[in-house]
Amino acid sequence: MRISAPFAALLAVSLTVAPVCAFASHNSTPDEQSIAALEAKASQAQPRDQCFLYAELVQQMTELSVRQYAAGNVTKADGLLKRIQTLASKIHLSLAGKDKRLKNAEILLSNTAFRLNEMLHASDFEDRPLVKETLAKVNDAQDEAMMQVFQK
Repeated sequence: MRISAPFAALLAVSLTVAPVCAFASHNSTPDEQSIAALEAKASQAQPRDQCFLYAELVQQMTELSVRQYAAGNVTKADGLLKRIQTLASKIHLSLAGKDKRLKNAEILLSNTAFRLNEMLHASDFEDRPLVKETLAKVNDAQDEAMMQVFQK
């Protein structure tokens, strides 16, 4: 019995740390250049690829917006949030029954909504309406993507 308790603790720690490390190594910090390149790629992509690319773009822009807000660049963060709202509308328009990576897009949108919710709680009172509106648009896009996933 003494051996199983430390083994169980080690197993629990390894199961929680390994996915976080894997996610952190895959996830690079977005910058303006990578976002511009991804935006150009998404606008020129095939219709069945656009939903995922727009979702990835929204996710990267959200991360950059969170970083800008934390650094005190509220005007840049607000500009990014407004662009995110536009892209969330494009996700609605780009959803089709034959999207290539629809489930992955839905997961990205879910993670993005989570980050926007964190940003909403960390933001000042006067900044909250824009964050709340952006969160609502991303949630709508995620709901629409989820409905498409379940219709397949």
